[in-house]
Amino acid sequence: MMKKLILIALIFFVAPAGVLAAGGGVPLDKANVDLHNQESLQRGAKLFVNYCLNCHSAGYARYNRVATDLGITEEQMSENMIFTTDDNGEKSKVGSLMKVAMSEKYAKEAFGTKIPDLTLVARVRGNDWLYTYLRTFYLDDSRPAGMNNLVFPDVGMPHVLWELQGHQKAVVETTTDADGHEHEKIVGFETVVPGSMTGPEYDQAVRDLVGFLAYMGEPVQLKRQKLGVYVLLFLALLFVVAYFLKKEYWKDIH
Repeated sequence: MMKKLILIALIFFVAPAGVLAAGGGVPLDKANVDLHNQESLQRGAKLFVNYCLNCHSAGYARYNRVATDLGITEEQMSENMIFTTDDNGEKSKVGSLMKVAMSEKYAKEAFGTKIPDLTLVARVRGNDWLYTYLRTFYLDDSRPAGMNNLVFPDVGMPHVLWELQGHQKAVVETTTDADGHEHEKIVGFETVVPGSMTGPEYDQAVRDLVGFLAYMGEPVQLKRQKLGVYVLLFLALLFVVAYFLKKEYWKDIH
């Protein structure tokens, strides 16, 4: 009975994680984000509000909380990173939630679907998935926006970072199986139109953005990690005290 319960737990908890990590059978590149690098998180926040917050919201995060955690003053946040307006058409306050100005109704009319909130996207998809996804858009004339994605085939989202990365085309390799059927596989990419950044610069920019998304999914994680160390030290000290206390109580019996 216990073995069956363990097997069921593995199916429900481990298997979904494996599917996400696999990225639909596409090998994922390591994001290697550093949440202790405050400058990287600041650059990621800048990219997010300039390129992502136009369509996607982060409805569970507040500007002032982000400013505090990332070492940005509220004045700097208000002046350089708040571009949305409230229901009255006035600039959003620094204490406001990071909601996009676009309504769900308009988004559905324009894009045919509801645009997802990105607050928890890093926790749902994983850092490596996001890092690979944002770097593997390629030209595809069959798609409405003229772009496709290796990790998320036929995705409806356009390549919003194309000005930074440029345009690239897929390098396709054709193989023939034992039955004589041909199969095409994307094995790489070739730059067609260069962007404003070099390849390594764009990779770092995406890493910064993914790092910010990872922070936003769990803002307390850095404090939680530090608190965990103190808890372990406390438990170790408590173990020593409890051990000697136990010896004192049981000395006459032994």
